[in-house]
Amino acid sequence: MRKLSTRPQELLTNSGTGQQSAPLGSRFVTPSGNSVTNFSGRVLSWPNTLFLVGTHLAAVVGTILYATLHGFSVAAIGICVAMGIACGLSVTGGYHRLFAHATYEAHPIVRIFYLIFGAGAWQNSALKWSSDHRRHHAFVDGEDDPYSIRKGFWWAHIGWIFWQDPPSSPGGKVGDLERDLWVRLQHSLYIPLAVGVGFGLPLGLGFVFGDPWGGLILGGLLRTVLIHQTTFCVNSLAHTIGSQPYSDLDSSRDSAITAIVTLGEGYHNFHHTFPFDYRNGVRPFTSIRRSGLFRF
Repeated sequence: MRKLSTRPQELLTNSGTGQQSAPLGSRFVTPSGNSVTNFSGRVLSWPNTLFLVGTHLAAVVGTILYATLHGFSVAAIGICVAMGIACGLSVTGGYHRLFAHATYEAHPIVRIFYLIFGAGAWQNSALKWSSDHRRHHAFVDGEDDPYSIRKGFWWAHIGWIFWQDPPSSPGGKVGDLERDLWVRLQHSLYIPLAVGVGFGLPLGLGFVFGDPWGGLILGGLLRTVLIHQTTFCVNSLAHTIGSQPYSDLDSSRDSAITAIVTLGEGYHNFHHTFPFDYRNGVRPFTSIRRSGLFRF
């Protein structure tokens, strides 16, 4: 992999005023008839709401029952850690730095890896994730920022996912990603990929190592919830606590605490000031996690 010398025109001219193209759906899947409208005109996404509430409840109850009735096995813990690393890196290094910001170029095998395990993170397709994130940067802290911290910590953290965007909301330009065959394929196959990789793979590994329930509960459910929460903290905690050494034009902040919670994404003021830099920060301890990828 190497740092990118030129980047797609969509990133250079993305004012956020372009509308999303027709293939882009809601944050997960929102069929007609599966939504209601709240008092402000926003539409509740039942699939998102049921999935998030369901996985969090299942992870908590399942982990307690599994620990009480079976006890934690080395295999289950190993599957959870391995899946967490693969899916977490696919979101931070893949969805975020590679697809949303195009901060570096990657071998097709690496891109496919990110797309496969990114789907397993259950945070939507790379296409939709990048569209939301580019809109966040284009309208940071504004009304059209999908997870603006100005609407409250809860909204920025997770609340925004429960609701669909109003029809008038501008979309983040993702024409460069729509021209990418593998990104389009992942977008069209997102649900089966998410189910197969997110839950099927840890269950299968659990069978191989003699603990299928542990693989599913820890490597599937608990890992999904933990990766969700680390990502959500980038949208909330990284805009709430810490310092602003590079710019005070928006709410982004640098914090070592947030960096630990978010798998290295805590130096957010640097990121918002220099969004096309592949590093987390300029200091060695802020950038070592991902910059090491460029040595291969």
